[in-house]
Amino acid sequence: MITFSPLRRVALFALMAVCAAPALAQRNIVDAANRAVTVPERAQRVVALSELDLDALLALKIKPAGATKGRGQTAMPRYLGAAANAIPSAGNFAAPVLDLVVGMQPDLILAGGMSDPELLTQLAKIAPTVVTYQPGENWQATFRRIGTVMGKTPETEAFLTDYLARADALRKRLGERANTTVSVVRWNPQGPSYMLRDSFASLVLADLKMRRPAAQMQPGAAHSRPLSLEALAAIDADWIFVGTLSTSGPANDALAAARQSPPFRQLGASQRNQVRAVDGSLWTSPGGPLAALAILADVDKALAAP
Repeated sequence: MITFSPLRRVALFALMAVCAAPALAQRNIVDAANRAVTVPERAQRVVALSELDLDALLALKIKPAGATKGRGQTAMPRYLGAAANAIPSAGNFAAPVLDLVVGMQPDLILAGGMSDPELLTQLAKIAPTVVTYQPGENWQATFRRIGTVMGKTPETEAFLTDYLARADALRKRLGERANTTVSVVRWNPQGPSYMLRDSFASLVLADLKMRRPAAQMQPGAAHSRPLSLEALAAIDADWIFVGTLSTSGPANDALAAARQSPPFRQLGASQRNQVRAVDGSLWTSPGGPLAALAILADVDKALAAP
């Protein structure tokens, strides 16, 4: 019996997929990594390898042929609901299973912020592969790029116009409450980390013109190092939105224990009963247009006057 190495198997499967796929009109684009890529004029079977790619496709009413699971999760990002859970899995976040990708017979792969040149080369043997964003890039710019790749620029602009109108309406509805400070925290088994100024949720809050605590205004799109309970003052604000990536496990246990501790109870937001548990995979991961709307809804639920 003849056996093949994983790389040769991917190449063989990719060749079979290409031979089986119908010819499509094509065009040339330059992706976020400044790579020239020839993509289908109207891709029919798209595989999304990041939560932002998946989010953007669903916002544009495009059902992917497959996608990787949510960051730190065993399924698709929770905030996307049942529609996303019905999408076949291409593996874990940042670790797509190439055989699964090949089996999905994609005519286009959206690779998120992937920077591994070897993996990009392997994916490009399966289907045209587009790096859709660079780390720290504003989600709206990424959404526009994905819209361009998918030939959906008018739909993308219409969505963004609606999003900004909703953000403006929410700010007006909040009134003086929109001038409060908001802390965004991911709780880890090692302790809490706050999200930096340019992270996804921070950008959505900026669209509401809401303020962040001074300690959380450091430039960057990621999060701080985990803090000790003795340093919890760095996460205090008028309101605290705190979450974990998963719905159970060590991080959830650590958060539950911390909320009963004297240092946490001494926080101003805790004393005012203005700490809200949120989906950490939504608030503390890179997100797209549907995630932005979900954050607006969370803020509305927490802060809007009855």
